[in-house]
Amino acid sequence: MPSSVIKYMDYKEKTHLLKITFQTGAVYQYFEVPETVYAGLRQARSKGRYFNKHISGVFSFERLSS
Repeated sequence: MPSSVIKYMDYKEKTHLLKITFQTGAVYQYFEVPETVYAGLRQARSKGRYFNKHISGVFSFERLSS
C-alpha cells in the first residue's frame, strides 16, 4: 500500500536493521527492530501512523542522508 510518508523500506532479517527512505528524501536506519514490527509496518493501512507509534522514539537510529 502506498504511503504519503514512507517512500521505500528495506529490512535485514539477520541484523534486524530497518532502513527507511521518507518521501522527503531523508534516509534513516533503525537498529534491533523485530521482524514482527517490520511486518506490521508493511501491512499497516497508515504507515506514517504505525511508524510514529511503533518505531519512532522506540528504536535507536542513525540518519544516513537528508
